[in-house]
Amino acid sequence: MNDLFFDLETQKSFQEVGGRENLKLLRVSVAVTFATATNAYTTYTEKEAPALIADLKAADRVIGFNLLNFDYPVLKAYTAERLNDLHTLDLLDDLYNKLGFRVGLDALASATLGANKSADGLLAIQWFREGKLEQLAAYCRDDVAITKQLFEFGRDHKFVLYPDRAGRKRQVNVNWR
Repeated sequence: MNDLFFDLETQKSFQEVGGRENLKLLRVSVAVTFATATNAYTTYTEKEAPALIADLKAADRVIGFNLLNFDYPVLKAYTAERLNDLHTLDLLDDLYNKLGFRVGLDALASATLGANKSADGLLAIQWFREGKLEQLAAYCRDDVAITKQLFEFGRDHKFVLYPDRAGRKRQVNVNWR
């Protein structure tokens, strides 16, 4: 089975495109996948979006964080394919359905893995504009790695941890396979 872990970064912010209803206007700056079949990362630029979409479609399952409500809508600018129809495990969507609220990847990684994201999306946009593409790709690759580690922890332990509003670690059971 080929699971494909996936994340992308954008060229623009929500504010620049008129809000979250205009996700496809954000444009891809860089995307990264990790394929379990090859045990390898692949980096894509905007001009390689067709290859990225082909790889997503070829995967047995796509795993990521906020794919359904962010990454896939951003990719709509590059394809007429219905990406939401792909066999997808969106960790954020699954956790939202269990908890009733959103928890960020950084908070989950910190509570569960003792790891933190190396940057954030706004810094990624700045790096894109400054032409720091290797730094941008490394950040996106780090997010894919953290997502993969979080998935594997949840799969193996049947739970992940998140901080509540008081900062206490809470457990939420998951059934990630």
